[in-house]
Amino acid sequence: MVHFLPLPHLLLLLLVVGDVCHAQPGRTRVRVHPQEELESLLADEDTDGDKKITVDDTRVPGTDRGDRHHLLHTIDGSTIEVNDTWYLSNLLQELALSARTGRLSDTLRLSHVFELPTQRISRLIRERCWPGLTRTIDEKGFRAIIKDDKLGGRPSTQFLYVASTDDAALRYFRDVATRNPAWNLDVESLPVPLPAGFADGLENRHGLISLAMRPTAAGGMEGIPIVVPGGRFNELYGWDSYFIALGLLHDGRIALARSLVDQQVYEIEHFGKVLNANRTYYLTRSQPPFLTSMAREVARSMPHNTDTRQWLAGVLRAAIREYTEVWTAPDHMTPTGLSRYFDSGKGIPPEVEPGHYAAFFAATGKKYGMDATTFERAYRTGALRAREVDTFLVHDRAMRESGHDTSYRLVGCCADLVTVDLNALLYKVESDIAELLRTYFGGVLRRADGTAIRATTWTHRARARAALLDRYCWNETLGFYVDYNFRTGTQHPYVSATTLFPLWAGAATPTRAATVLQRALPLLEQPGGIASSDSASPGAITPVHPQRQWDYPFGWAPHQMIAWRALQRYGATDAARRLAYRWLYTITINAERFSGTITEKYDVVRRTHQVFAEYGNIGTQFSYITPEGFGWTNASYQLGLDLLTQQQRLHLNRLVPPEALF
Repeated sequence: MVHFLPLPHLLLLLLVVGDVCHAQPGRTRVRVHPQEELESLLADEDTDGDKKITVDDTRVPGTDRGDRHHLLHTIDGSTIEVNDTWYLSNLLQELALSARTGRLSDTLRLSHVFELPTQRISRLIRERCWPGLTRTIDEKGFRAIIKDDKLGGRPSTQFLYVASTDDAALRYFRDVATRNPAWNLDVESLPVPLPAGFADGLENRHGLISLAMRPTAAGGMEGIPIVVPGGRFNELYGWDSYFIALGLLHDGRIALARSLVDQQVYEIEHFGKVLNANRTYYLTRSQPPFLTSMAREVARSMPHNTDTRQWLAGVLRAAIREYTEVWTAPDHMTPTGLSRYFDSGKGIPPEVEPGHYAAFFAATGKKYGMDATTFERAYRTGALRAREVDTFLVHDRAMRESGHDTSYRLVGCCADLVTVDLNALLYKVESDIAELLRTYFGGVLRRADGTAIRATTWTHRARARAALLDRYCWNETLGFYVDYNFRTGTQHPYVSATTLFPLWAGAATPTRAATVLQRALPLLEQPGGIASSDSASPGAITPVHPQRQWDYPFGWAPHQMIAWRALQRYGATDAARRLAYRWLYTITINAERFSGTITEKYDVVRRTHQVFAEYGNIGTQFSYITPEGFGWTNASYQLGLDLLTQQQRLHLNRLVPPEALF
């Protein structure tokens, strides 16, 4: 059921503030005892005891508890009436922030209590979530960044790995470990280049990998800041960083966005690639390549001068190295001339949650007369060798490099696929390099050895890749792009949001782009935004074929932002705004009902954050007020608001559902 407010937010704001100001006209701030008022509000309205006020707080029979009505008492003896879940949750959040200061009395801003939904969500992303997601890998930031929920529990020893090629960082962190013996910090030198099988042999010694540092004014060192996605993803991620950077740039945090580029350049310089993320169990793979896209966006916010050119020269050299040594190297290149995702590691990925492979192990174990638990234990210990499991995990690990972990588009076949998304991204890398060379270097950049990097070379590579993408991945009958299985020589007709990547990258002809929008978009568009796939492609969901989080009915922020830009690039701005409104409505209605919650993903069919596939949903666990949201969802909200018309933003504040507008 669509939830309508009893009055438009703006009118309600005027009415409430008018009541507040009856005795003192123009009054916008009041003094309160925050802890007292917080406890009173919780007792009155938080009926399920989760330290939030949401639609799940139902009225207690025979009492006024949970009646969505509360009187705030000010120090001067006046009272302020606050009604409705949204405003009550805002009040709870503001009181909690005041109470955390420890002051017995504090000033409460009524404009924050009665703030319009889009303004509040956007402001909290800008002022609270970005700082809440920012980390540094140094002595000051160590305790926040070392935490890793993926491996379960807190080990007695914390492992920190530092590139053997970074002598200054090694000395610094060994000094840190000496100064802080209670941390039980074991600083290890990470061999560069990395020996084959190094990460697979770490077993219980996995840990954080340090990144780039810089000198301080006082003569010490500090970590260059990073922004993490949030929740269990408490490290720097490859493709998340691009979308996060878009949000940071939108909110004026240019230096922080540039830091994300610098850290990825550091990873390439020391580890040969942008890592999936900077933990040792991620050393065997990368993630979708967005570095040049991120650098171009950051460069637009920088002055066009010598310093910017020098910075971009370093980025370009790193991007070309990764392109050459990873994406077009033998492990990733296929006989088609296009690239695939691949992971050089072996066995079960350590970061995967217990039970994730239960359905697969149950089905495979039957062939060996074992239940899932017994079979998995035998495989993990090496007591049993099963080639089908080895093959499955090759594809599973490749899928994790794609970032789309997991989807039935890729399960059991990813390493055999030339995927639309990867090759559209590599077309974008090639095009970006050519464009940056033309814009900043007159078309030619010299390497240290004097050899030339020419824009014309990269333009030719981009055109060649676009032609191959059309040859292998365009399906004339369906009218959109699909993945290609180079082992079987057949297309993989799975309807995925990744079919929009060639449009986002500019690799599609106008005719083909129009056909994609006509044929694929209706299959992907849902009430709450773009779904990761259509409803039919994943197949029937059963206990042995469980739901996957990168399939229907789930929608993710990166797909939304890719779709908006794809549509805008080919002139379908009205459709882009419609999709943006659907997505932002989904975020806004969930935030309005659930105390400002902003999550990793959403069910875009039911327009809810209550998602339980695979890993659940990050961003739901907090008390009083979300400290982080989720990185790329935060970014999508900021960018999506800019895409909407003024009238659409007014409708969004009033929670007018998309079906009433489109």
